Amino acid sequence: MAGIHFLDAKGPDGIVVYAVGDVHGHLDLLARMHAAIAADRARRSAKDFRIIHLGDYVDRGPDSKGVIDFLIDAGKADDRILSLAGNHDLAMLDFLADGSPQSLFAQYGGVQTARSYGVELDFTSDAGFSASHRLLREAVPPGHCDFLRSLGATASMGDFFFCHAGIRPGVPLDQQQASDLIWIRGEFHRHAGLHPKIIVHGHTPTAEPEVMANRVNIDTGAYASGVLTALVIDGAHKQTFSVEYGKV
Repeated sequence: MAGIHFLDAKGPDGIVVYAVGDVHGHLDLLARMHAAIAADRARRSAKDFRIIHLGDYVDRGPDSKGVIDFLIDAGKADDRILSLAGNHDLAMLDFLADGSPQSLFAQYGGVQTARSYGVELDFTSDAGFSASHRLLREAVPPGHCDFLRSLGATASMGDFFFCHAGIRPGVPLDQQQASDLIWIRGEFHRHAGLHPKIIVHGHTPTAEPEVMANRVNIDTGAYASGVLTALVIDGAHKQTFSVEYGKV
């Protein structure tokens, strides 16, 4: 299968593309990133743009509700602002449907998400947990569930393919399994060969953006590091930039 190297990859003509890594409930960083993108766009000659969020909008950070509100409003205001599904986003939907205290949502940051909706999940008893789960279901606006259900798994522009976690090496891009697109790690990360397009992903936090020959990982662990990273693609020019707490 033919592949392309990052150094040779180009974005679509006349469109500057921004891919934004895992937000995890940090509305402050997301708003700062959109302001930074607006400033960056003003310095570029490309008149058109796309902003692609790579998923994991909820859990761990303090304001998942605010992040979803922000993304819903941004997408309604401009359909060039796209949001893809992350495993935590779909886990929130699963939890709301049939919550379990052993679920991904409950065990990995869902407590903070529930808190952003004004609900404290109660793990002290089965009855307490059931009651708090019911309160959360009532507190989450239907529009938030609609947004989470509407999230696509992939986007493709120029020589770049965008998804949350990565792809199964050797499988054509249009035949990838949804579970791999939002969950895969080891086999994808270890694969040194080129892919048909450069895979731009998040899902696995790293201290710095990983720019490899065949993929770019822009999850810099915003929930723990306070650093949110984006990849900007303007024709043949590619670079990463970040926003963080305490810096303008």
